[in-house]
Amino acid sequence: MVDKDKQDIRSPTMLLFLHLLLLVVVVVVAGSDGAEHTNNWAVLVCSSRYWFNYRHMANALGMYRTVKRLGIPDSNIILMLADDASCNPRNKFPARVYADRGRHIELYGDNIEVDYRGYEVTVENFIRVLTGRMDPSVPRSKRLLTDDRSNIFVYMTGHGGNEFLKFQDNEEISAFDIADAFEQMYQKKRYNEIFFMIDTCQANSMYSKLYSPNILATGSSLVGENSYSYENDNDIGVAVIDSYTHHILSYMEHINKTSHLTMSDLFASYDPSKINSHPGVRTDLFNRPLSQTRITDFFGGVSQVEVRPPPASPNEHQHQHQQDQEHAPLPRRAGPPTLESADVTRTSVRREVRAWGAVTILAALIGWAGTRK
Repeated sequence: MVDKDKQDIRSPTMLLFLHLLLLVVVVVVAGSDGAEHTNNWAVLVCSSRYWFNYRHMANALGMYRTVKRLGIPDSNIILMLADDASCNPRNKFPARVYADRGRHIELYGDNIEVDYRGYEVTVENFIRVLTGRMDPSVPRSKRLLTDDRSNIFVYMTGHGGNEFLKFQDNEEISAFDIADAFEQMYQKKRYNEIFFMIDTCQANSMYSKLYSPNILATGSSLVGENSYSYENDNDIGVAVIDSYTHHILSYMEHINKTSHLTMSDLFASYDPSKINSHPGVRTDLFNRPLSQTRITDFFGGVSQVEVRPPPASPNEHQHQHQQDQEHAPLPRRAGPPTLESADVTRTSVRREVRAWGAVTILAALIGWAGTRK
């Protein structure tokens, strides 16, 4: 005669439950690593034309210089400039763009790749870049080739108002357009996380309609508030950068590729008295604590590293052969620990902790099922 508890455990319903539980645990363990991002991209947009909007081009080029310095390659940057101030006949410094009146850093230089310029910078092209809905003839250099492991930094600058940003003084993109574009990206698994930053008048209204997950957003000014330029250059004759972007770029100058500073540190540096506006931050769609989200998770380069032992020299091969003949173990060369090896070690530890945690949960549930009356 079979015990009633054993009947409960061996019943088809209980066995199906345990099989499904095991499947869920396996999926969680296998998929947990997939949530970690493996590549960073940047989409940088200057939507303004005309010489008097020189500062907007300098804003975008300053961000371009920063993300490149921190490791994002040109192949992972989409740069959209609605005008080319460097070649404007009123530019006293041809083929050069500066973001400070002291002209300490030249932003244009010889190593710049503009993907969309002039009349190519439209609302339609911007949305197509984000959503990936491109004509087959568009080259790879103009495409945002992201996936569900991509972190994307989206920066926009230009003239705007309550829930809109002007493109070329000819058309506008609304907060609803951006929100729907990000939702399409989410549905098509085109990002892991997005950091959206915008510098314009009433900038914070532009992220008010976002509704897709894993998006962190910040803007330069409140609804009903203007965003101001920082300083003028008398030789150039116009303002050369906006206050909010100047603050961000100045802060980023103290960050390198291995920095541990977080988004919480960046937002804590906002000083309305210096920026002349009240920047805002939206975090309700973002799943990670800002204190655990490094700035380089969006601004820095990400590469997959495989740690291998150093190659042996011919003398080492001969020494190894002699030791093999003597049945003696080959001494292993020790090297100083590297940042890459530390990252790989941390990843291995996280995987092991997840695996053992899943096994513990599974064992506890099976034990509970076994004691169930």
